[in-house]
Amino acid sequence: MSSVTTKLSNAASVASSDAQALVAEMRKAIGSMRSLAVDFEKDGKSDKVKKLEEMVLEMVASYEDCMALTQAIKEVPGVYQPSDQPTDFKTLIESEVNKINGASSASGQNHPLFRQFRESVWNIHHAGQPMPGEEQEDIIMTSTQMCILNVTCPLTGKPVIELADPVRCVECRHIYEKGPVMHYIKSKKPPQCPIAGCPRVLQVGKVVCDPLLLIEIDELRSSEPAAQNATNIEDVTDLIDEDEE
Repeated sequence: MSSVTTKLSNAASVASSDAQALVAEMRKAIGSMRSLAVDFEKDGKSDKVKKLEEMVLEMVASYEDCMALTQAIKEVPGVYQPSDQPTDFKTLIESEVNKINGASSASGQNHPLFRQFRESVWNIHHAGQPMPGEEQEDIIMTSTQMCILNVTCPLTGKPVIELADPVRCVECRHIYEKGPVMHYIKSKKPPQCPIAGCPRVLQVGKVVCDPLLLIEIDELRSSEPAAQNATNIEDVTDLIDEDEE
């Protein structure tokens, strides 16, 4: 790898990390808005639920834009071609964003996060019934279920929602308890991912607690029957009340 490519990879890593932190905050906000909508639905405040639904739809669109940008930045070092002419990185990133968006089937009201929002509200009074436009036999996979590939650590057998220090492989996206997996990487030669059928070889620097992991685990935990509603949502409530004045 040339010095230019190395510097580009380092810069892309820092930039994508910053963008991913923003994505994590947006994910938190969407989760808080979902919890607030559930409370409003319980109280019969359908007008506020509708307002939140519109806000979530806008937030999801921004979330997808940031996700695409984050992934595009990661791809830049791999598609960069050295040349005697200055590289137009803006155009290069835009091209990668377009590729990512073109390959995505999740958008607007079909986006998993928005469907998750609607399903949470719908289940308050219609639990067990299909939402309008969906058949009873349809299987709705929530965003969290799609992001969390394994619900138990393959090394300890513990559910991921009970892991004290969870980490995830940036390549295969499988989740483990940090201590056991680090020991596994150092003692196993080669340290192939312990998930059956996964061909990835684990590396210390590529098994990390990324910004979205803890949020996704919290979302999975909140889907449990005894889960409590999210807190710290006063800011969203204030925003809705201000719009009504």
